[in-house]
Amino acid sequence: MSEENSYLKNIWKKISEDLSKNTEAIDPVVYTTYFTSAEIYEITKNNIIRLKVGSNMDKMILEKFIGVITETSNKHLGGNYNVEIYNSDELDVLIGQSEERKTNLKLDLEIDLVDNLQAQYTFDNFVVGESNKESHAAALASAIQPGEFYNPLFIYGNSGLGKTHLLHAIGNYSKKNNKDLKVLYITSNDYVTRVVNSFRDKNTEEFKQDMYNLDILLIDDIQFLSGKDKSHEIFFSIFNELVNNRKQIVITSDKPPTEINGLDDRLISRFYSGLSSSVDSPEFEVAYAILIKKLEQQMINPDNIDDDVISYLATHFAKDVRKLEGALNRVIFYSINFGKEDQITMKIATKAFKNESKKANDIISLDSIKSTVANYYGLTIKQIDSKNRTRIIVNARHISMFLVRKHLDLSYTQIGNSFGGRDHSTVINAYDKISDKLKTDKSYKVAVAEIENKILSN
Repeated sequence: MSEENSYLKNIWKKISEDLSKNTEAIDPVVYTTYFTSAEIYEITKNNIIRLKVGSNMDKMILEKFIGVITETSNKHLGGNYNVEIYNSDELDVLIGQSEERKTNLKLDLEIDLVDNLQAQYTFDNFVVGESNKESHAAALASAIQPGEFYNPLFIYGNSGLGKTHLLHAIGNYSKKNNKDLKVLYITSNDYVTRVVNSFRDKNTEEFKQDMYNLDILLIDDIQFLSGKDKSHEIFFSIFNELVNNRKQIVITSDKPPTEINGLDDRLISRFYSGLSSSVDSPEFEVAYAILIKKLEQQMINPDNIDDDVISYLATHFAKDVRKLEGALNRVIFYSINFGKEDQITMKIATKAFKNESKKANDIISLDSIKSTVANYYGLTIKQIDSKNRTRIIVNARHISMFLVRKHLDLSYTQIGNSFGGRDHSTVINAYDKISDKLKTDKSYKVAVAEIENKILSN
């Protein structure tokens, strides 16, 4: 049995089981006598479910229940489908048109399989730092020699950190150096849609064959494949075919393979057969460099924006590169429309973000953070600000700096000044140290969460 026929059979099995239980709408004797011969012949591109029944009598009876059949079918297919019922003779006409339909579907599929690459994402404009250098190096190697080094390459990390940029960069670099390469960038949601359509249109084998012919498959946000069993099966087949033929696969996700719930164990095992690499939030220096590059791309002289403004953006929006870029665009927009001078200053930046910062500042102050941390550890604010290097005081000082940076719109320099005139690099080190501890030490994570709750509830 072909995969599409198996799919249709399984769908109808679930629908008919529900229909048999709906004894208020369908008498059990009627169901047993007339419904058991039915099967789904096809689901068309224009959302029509064509049911095939054994005789004209079966068709006449089932048409009396077309409403409940349609409602139950839509519940299982999650769409807005109409049901049509045919006997065997009527289907002969449709079958006679099948070859023309398959030809048209094949043409549609070929049109769909454009590379989807976005030319603006390249390795040249990807800013490399400690947070992403491993993934960048692996991506570049995969682009230079597809299928030879890390296959598959699995890149994971939170949203907005450059994973999609790397996928497009791989594709753009590869095609620039070899125009004959067949490359496809696709999100997992689009992939699932194509799989579903291939079952519906009975061209699953054609779809798979087109995917087999790829030289590089770049699939984004694989976590959305979770729980979709049929899509797993097709992807497993495509994955094996490409890897076995040394064709490159690069996958991204918001988490490592083992943490994606509802993903087939076979796929997880395959993902680990190549290289898994993470991308993290960019450190201050990388965020700063990203902002400079974005200014240059917009033909804006970096000298026309104060260093404090760039530092402010790099400090407060670096957790998500998209938000970082959005914050820069907001400042530029505000300066163009409301600024009175050519130079973009902190005064302009403060006004641009006054609504966002007001919420935090209404609840939290620098002194309230210091006071809460000090009380939690049985210390005083004076001790936290002092030069004392006692372990408990240093720990409290670092947590205070971390929370100030997280919740208040203050630059590293401003934070350092408010903690006894310390250098901004001390604040950066404190923030990084606490961030690392929160990832590895559960008890530490609990303690910081308790302090934060106290701060927010004051």
